[in-house]
Amino acid sequence: MILITEFMDEKAVEDLRAKFEVNYDPSLADCQEKIPTLLKDTRALIVRNRTQVTQQLLEAAPHLVCVGRLGVGLDNIDQEACTSRDVNVYPATGANNLSVSEYVITSAMMLLRNAYLSRDQMDQGAWPRADCAGREISGKTLGLVGYGAIARQTATMAQALGMKIAAFDPFLPSSHEAWDNVQNLELNSLMAVCDVVSLHTPLNKETRHLINANNLSLMKPDAILINAARGGVVDEDALAGILLAGQLGGAALDVFETEPLTSNSAARFAGLNNILLTPHIAGVTVESNQRVSALIAEKVITHLNSF
Repeated sequence: MILITEFMDEKAVEDLRAKFEVNYDPSLADCQEKIPTLLKDTRALIVRNRTQVTQQLLEAAPHLVCVGRLGVGLDNIDQEACTSRDVNVYPATGANNLSVSEYVITSAMMLLRNAYLSRDQMDQGAWPRADCAGREISGKTLGLVGYGAIARQTATMAQALGMKIAAFDPFLPSSHEAWDNVQNLELNSLMAVCDVVSLHTPLNKETRHLINANNLSLMKPDAILINAARGGVVDEDALAGILLAGQLGGAALDVFETEPLTSNSAARFAGLNNILLTPHIAGVTVESNQRVSALIAEKVITHLNSF
């Protein structure tokens, strides 16, 4: 049996059902205590980012042979525990790169232009024309923290719009061709010189609060920070503080330390009109959901047919 605990493109679900018994229940992400009872005969588990695939969960699935991840981040999956139980983990590598890249560029343009968050004033009869005369993206410098596939696609889009590119990635050799026409900077230098900083790193012990009060204070007072990578990479209290102090031009957050974002967690951003908050959706469009779902369905079918 295949258990799917979060939303998946219906065609991909039907492709799986054509070959295997499938239990598709995307509501399980909101009541994960029910999942272990459904794993007794499960051979494949398909999740997004909310379902926590822990050692305890794996112990309830004696026949599990693979986990499909409808996305690329793996911080919700205990990879060591999967390896120790010979459970293969399949992320949808590359399938949502375009969606995330478009989200980053769109957010940067919105926050630089400063014209798209004036609805409340307009509804009240105001005409904030001078306040909405923002900046163009062309000629600005985009800093990418992490320079993997999504960051590189974002760089290509940004360069097409006339942006200059800088990146920080200590794991990418300086001789790599990806550095052509891109400044290779240390993190603090990047934070200090870039007009837009976009994060593209996984969440782990080394990257938790990688963006913090110290390096946020280095940024230009009109710079933009975008996090569509992982919640926890940014110290949200520090970011809220620097925004409230008027020491940063704006921010866009698609991921959070607490997900789903609660009213208590969101309260730190109250009163700010230069921050975009979205519900971990940067990598999810109609098109990317189809690509991601089709890829994971194919990987799971191939794996199960190999036995």
